Amino acid sequence: MYSEADLQAAVSAGALSHAAAEAFRAHAAGMRAAPVADEEHFRLITGFNDIFVTIAAVLLLVACAGIGHAIAPGVAGVLVAGAAWGLAEFFTRQRRMALPSIVLLLAFVGGVAAVPINYLAETEPQLAERTAAVIAAGVGLLAAGAAWLHWRRFMVPITVAAGAAAVAATVIALVLSIAMDGQPNQRPEPILLPLVFVCGLAVFAFAMRWDMSDPNRETRRSDVAFWLHLLAAPMIAHPLFHWLGITEGENIGAASALGVLAIYVMMGVVALAVDRRALLVSALAYVLLALTWLLREFGMVELNIALTGLVIGSALLALSAFWTPIRTALVQRLPGEVQARLPQGAMVLA
Repeated sequence: MYSEADLQAAVSAGALSHAAAEAFRAHAAGMRAAPVADEEHFRLITGFNDIFVTIAAVLLLVACAGIGHAIAPGVAGVLVAGAAWGLAEFFTRQRRMALPSIVLLLAFVGGVAAVPINYLAETEPQLAERTAAVIAAGVGLLAAGAAWLHWRRFMVPITVAAGAAAVAATVIALVLSIAMDGQPNQRPEPILLPLVFVCGLAVFAFAMRWDMSDPNRETRRSDVAFWLHLLAAPMIAHPLFHWLGITEGENIGAASALGVLAIYVMMGVVALAVDRRALLVSALAYVLLALTWLLREFGMVELNIALTGLVIGSALLALSAFWTPIRTALVQRLPGEVQARLPQGAMVLA
């Protein structure tokens, strides 16, 4: 079975013309009765060897961390980052294995970030809140730099999302350090959640920039956008549902539960328009909690969880089955300039 990444590599290498690749995509999409763009492809594994290599790499990286921890503070991160980069030279740059590449990227960035964290944890266990926030900002900036270096060398799609997460963490930590200056007893939540929400919107806008540069989803840019959307979704969803009181568990009110459902519907509209399902998945836990509460309030105590699963599961399956025609109807009502920048799958059936 040939993946979208294999087609892209064949076109880049000159083994397949762009026209031939387009014809193959159209043929495959016709057989599945769905446009290529609506399939939202991303490469995770190509075979069991990906899993085999990933398990072996994780064992090696854990061993490096253990050995480094026994040597001196901070050495564990250095060994993990070095081992991850060395393994990536073969399994990412030469073999192009998807799952190991993702794990090695996360290990490299995490290893670089762990060096100062581990060193300070061993040498300076007690730090003021403002000092800790400034150090966290520095660590985030260091992780962002590591992600940039990794992207320049290996261009693994998830790397951009890792760098965006590091930049967001840096911004949040810097703002918190300024806000907490002279106020050591101030709780960070009132400031933290709005910051996370704003950063989530910024990451979503960044993801849309990558998406709009490849509306037909034929290149690596689409994969980069996928991971950015996956990062932005929980950053947007969690603050919204926290402000509605859903994270309080048993203290959910009827207005909050209905608000959750209304927000989820709006997220569904956005997900349909941009043809990305990450928003729906990230908010699913909150919707399940809210609907379970509503059913319990209507007296369905014994079956509330089962009925919740039935309602939400059926709705999502129906949305998946009719995603393309629903999206077509929605996109056709948007301005022409907006339509031109969105993924083209739904317009194929127009």
